[in-house]
Amino acid sequence: MNTSQHQTGHAQRRPHLIWAWSAPLLGLLLTGCSLLPKSAPVDLYQLPSALLQLAHNTGRTAPQPESLRVTRPTAGTLLAGQRIIVLPEGDRVSYYKGAQWSEPAPLLLRNRLLDALRHDGRLTTLSSDDRMLQADFELDGELRAFQSIYQDGSPQVLLQLDLRLVQPATQRIVASRRFEQRQPASDSALPAVVSAFGQASDRLALQVVDWSVEQIAQVPHSGDRPAAGTAVE
Repeated sequence: MNTSQHQTGHAQRRPHLIWAWSAPLLGLLLTGCSLLPKSAPVDLYQLPSALLQLAHNTGRTAPQPESLRVTRPTAGTLLAGQRIIVLPEGDRVSYYKGAQWSEPAPLLLRNRLLDALRHDGRLTTLSSDDRMLQADFELDGELRAFQSIYQDGSPQVLLQLDLRLVQPATQRIVASRRFEQRQPASDSALPAVVSAFGQASDRLALQVVDWSVEQIAQVPHSGDRPAAGTAVE
């Protein structure tokens, strides 16, 4: 056999060799997909609320004319997601296995603030940062804590929210404050902890409503300000 014939013979056999190796490998890859472990089911929890029973204003106070936009608070990586955070000891961070919030924690809290403002009724022209509509005032802030912690062996919920009341037209900060709520859970089971989150969120939201209404009422309306160059008696 000459050299050209020998090379031709090898060339003809190569596709069969490649197929001989690739066919079992391809079969393994295809069947391997069904061998991967299935993800564990996750229970989604909404943030419970009792705002209807807790709302302070009962319609006796006339609505204020100002409009207010409530924005989603910023949050660090730990608090920005949907996992339900627990600090079982010290600064060690963990999560409740197989459970998540129905939405990211900052969005849950923003919506709770909006619900509380609507139930209160003193500020009726409300919007959110889902649509950046024109507004006289804006609530903007940072979520600093939204977690379960253990104290003396018992779980309790800790919420911290730093808020600023801003006039968007001028970007002037009218007022700022840190809000904090703690709520012990009735037991260590997750449903009890979730209930404590709801109670703490309701109380914090009502605090924010009262503070916002008071601060906005103290800002002079544009019609109350004297025009430039006008003497004030």
